[in-house]
Amino acid sequence: MAKGIYKRGNVYWIRYAGLDGNTVFESSGSDKFREAETLLIQRRQGIKEGKQPEIKRIENHLFSELVTEYSKWIERQRSFAQKECNVKQLKEIFGNVPLRRFNTMMLEQYQTERLQKGSKRAKTDGPVKGNKPATVNRHIALIKHMFTKAVDWNMVEEDVLKRVRKVKLLEENNRRLRYLSREECQALINACSNHLKPIVIAALNTGCRKSEVLFLQWQSVDLKHGFILLSVTKNGERREIPINATLRDTLTGIQRRLDVPWVFHDPLTGKPYGDIKNSFNGACRRAGIQDFRFHDLRHTFASHLVMAGVDLTTVSRLLGHKDLTMTLRYSHLSPLHMSKAVDILDNVLNDNANYTKTVQLRGIQG
Repeated sequence: MAKGIYKRGNVYWIRYAGLDGNTVFESSGSDKFREAETLLIQRRQGIKEGKQPEIKRIENHLFSELVTEYSKWIERQRSFAQKECNVKQLKEIFGNVPLRRFNTMMLEQYQTERLQKGSKRAKTDGPVKGNKPATVNRHIALIKHMFTKAVDWNMVEEDVLKRVRKVKLLEENNRRLRYLSREECQALINACSNHLKPIVIAALNTGCRKSEVLFLQWQSVDLKHGFILLSVTKNGERREIPINATLRDTLTGIQRRLDVPWVFHDPLTGKPYGDIKNSFNGACRRAGIQDFRFHDLRHTFASHLVMAGVDLTTVSRLLGHKDLTMTLRYSHLSPLHMSKAVDILDNVLNDNANYTKTVQLRGIQG
């Protein structure tokens, strides 16, 4: 691509030095490269002749206008419900702010406020509790993407996007790894209400994310061949999950309605359950389980696989991780499995006669 011409979304932009020496970014308003190239030649020629180009200014749009357009766009995206909720929160805060007023300082101050006070929608009873870094990062990442689309849609200049992009994400502490023992798993299942029990069993036996379980459709369930096919996942890739005997018994025990595509649904509305947080927390209380979230069922699934000796690559594929980085958090749970690996190496390299004895002492079958 010619120097000074680049594509933002479907529109070509041009870049050149103005009379004052500062770089000028200008949208060609066209998705055709030739038209952008012609405009760039005209601008450079005008600069040589000492003429400052008259650039058609973009209207001074408000953030609320961007929200309107962005909300239409995300309807076809994954995790629409969560994104829509976050976009509405941002509109409450920045709705009347012109897009051109956004800068690095404004968003860094927003980060600080969210860390200290949390969302305006949060309950005010008790001490003020701020949001976690991960929550704040999701909002900043969303704002950055919204401004990327705003540039694509000619709603704001690119220099504004550059200021927004300078905001650094906060350091997150993702070391939390809470999982249940076998006994706690059974206690939780026994404490679940009738509508929640199959949902929890499905989460424990598939490692699926909450949204993947709640929005699971029968067309994705193949009981004959024994697998669930998730075509829309968080990382955008299809994922096959085997159905074990426990999950098969649970799924076959669900009364299926021909007019409802969802596996788990409210019988009164025929729609997926919107929020199971209260019922899940209630089940945890009855089971005597503390500091446990629904997402920790996914950790429980992975943790027990690793402790049973399943290799991390297989666990990673079952969880739908794009690489092993996220899966490595479970590696410390398989010390015996790693011991077996180095014992095998000892046997291969050194023809160790004590290999069998060592394995037997560790309680591992070779």
